[in-house]
Amino acid sequence: MTPARTHIFRLLKWGRTLAKHGALRDLEKHKATPPQVRRLFRIARLGTIQPREPNYSAALQAIGPAAIKLGQTLATRPDIIGEEAARDLLRLQDSLPPVQFDKIRDEIELSLGKPIEELYDQIDPEPVGAASIAQVHRATTADGHDVAVKVLRPGIIKKFTQDIETYEWAAAHLEALGGEAKRLRPQLVIANFRRWTMRELDLRREAASASELAEHMANLDRFEIPNIDWDRTSGRVLTLDWVDGVKISSRDQLIAAGHDLDELANRLVGTFLKQAIEAGYFHADMHQGNLFVKADGTIVAIDFGIMGRINKKARFWLAEILYGLTTGNYKRVAEIHFEAQYVPDHHNMEDFATALRAVGEPMRGKPVSELSVGDMLDGLFAITRDFDMETQPHLLLLQKTMVMVEGIATDLNPLINMWDTSGPYVKDWIRGELGPEAAIADRINDDVGTLMMLPDIVRRLDQQLPRKGGAPPELPVADVELIWDRRQKGTGSKFWKYALTALISGGAGAGAVWMILN
Repeated sequence: MTPARTHIFRLLKWGRTLAKHGALRDLEKHKATPPQVRRLFRIARLGTIQPREPNYSAALQAIGPAAIKLGQTLATRPDIIGEEAARDLLRLQDSLPPVQFDKIRDEIELSLGKPIEELYDQIDPEPVGAASIAQVHRATTADGHDVAVKVLRPGIIKKFTQDIETYEWAAAHLEALGGEAKRLRPQLVIANFRRWTMRELDLRREAASASELAEHMANLDRFEIPNIDWDRTSGRVLTLDWVDGVKISSRDQLIAAGHDLDELANRLVGTFLKQAIEAGYFHADMHQGNLFVKADGTIVAIDFGIMGRINKKARFWLAEILYGLTTGNYKRVAEIHFEAQYVPDHHNMEDFATALRAVGEPMRGKPVSELSVGDMLDGLFAITRDFDMETQPHLLLLQKTMVMVEGIATDLNPLINMWDTSGPYVKDWIRGELGPEAAIADRINDDVGTLMMLPDIVRRLDQQLPRKGGAPPELPVADVELIWDRRQKGTGSKFWKYALTALISGGAGAGAVWMILN
C-alpha cells in the first residue's frame, strides 16, 4: 500500500506546477471551490512567478500523461473548473515527444514474441503520432497490406497506476469534507476513471471494442471502422488497417476535395445517435483527431480505447429526454428524471419542469452559432445543484462525447441546429422500438396525433422493462484509510492529524484533486 506521505508529495508537486502556470488563480475564485481549498490555493501560489493569463493546458502537459487525459475530460466541465479553464483545455493536445524506435521495437518483439522483420515487411521508424499513452507507426505486412501499428509507451501502465492510486486517495479525503464535493461523488467518478483508463491501456480490449462497434455499425451507410489484424495484436501492440483520408478538422481540405460539409455534419450527428441510442455502445473519444473522411465521403473512426455503454432502460429515458426537449415537453422530461431517480423525491416535479423550461426554451429553434454553450451549461448545472442531483458517472462519457460531436458538427456547419438534426432520428427510433403498436397508431392518426400518443406508448413499454433504474450497479470504490481516522497516540500525532487534514483539504495539491473529480 502506498503511504500517505507519497500521495501528499505527489499532490503538492502537481499543485505547485499548476500554480506556476497560473492555473490556480481563477480556480481559487470559483464559486464551487470549498473554503479549505481556496485558502491553501493561496499558499500554493506563494513565491511563484505566474503568467498574466493562466495556461491550464501547459500545466497539465507538464504534470504528465494521466493529467492530460483528465484535462481532456475537464474541457467539457466548466461547472467544475470555470469557463475560461474549459476553453483553454480545449486546446490541450494529447501529444508527447515520441519514444525512440529501438525501445518501440523491443516492445513489439517482446509483446508479439517474434522479430519485427517476421511481423512486418517494412515499418517506418518515425511515428505518425505520439500521444500520452501510445504512439503509432505506419507499416506494411508481408502480403503488401498497409497497416497502422499502435504501441504502448514503455512503463506507461506503472505510471498510470501510481497516479490513479493518488487520485483515489485524494478523492476519498475530499469527499469526506462533505458539501459540494460529496454531491459530485469523486470516489465513484475515480472508480469509473480507473476502469476506463485500464481498458485503454490494454490494446486487446481496444481491438475488441473496434470489432464490436463495427458489428453494430455494419448497416450504416458511409461509416467505417478499420479492420483488426489479430495476428499482430496483443495487450501492448495493436495492428489495424491504415486509413487514407482527410482529418475531419481540416475544413479547407474537405472543401477542396468536394465534400458537402453540411451533409457531413448531419451524418456525423446521426452516426453518434445510432451508436448511443440504438446500439447502446458508442465511441466515447470522438474528437477531431480520431475522425477521417475518405475520398468517397465515408467517415472513418479510429482510437477505440474509451467506449461507453448505456443499458436499454437508460436509452429509453435518454430518447424521451431528447425528444421532450426538442418538442418542448418539459413535464415529461421532468417525469423521467424522477423515474430514473436522478432527482430526489423530496423535490417538486412541476418546479423541476419549470427549471428545465428556463434552460430549454432559449435554445429551441436557434442555430448553434446563436447559442452560448457556456450559458447553457451554467443553467443546466445550476439545476443539478438546486435539485440535489448527484453526479451520474455512467452518463459522464455520454455527456463528454455529445459535446465533442456537437463541436465537430458546428465546425463543419456553424448554422446546424442540433435539435432539428436529432429530433427526427429519436422519433424514428422510438417508433421502431415500439413496432406494430406505433405502426397502427400511424395509420389511425395523422402525424400530430401520433406524436401526442408517443409518450403514453413509451410509458406502457417502459413498464415491461426491469424496474432497476437507468443506472448500472455502482462500481466498488477504493478502500482508502482516511488519515484523520487513524488511531494514533500522543499530542504530536494529534498535531499531524490537523496539519495533514489541512493539506489534503486544500493544499497546493488540491488543485489537481479538484480537477479530477469529474
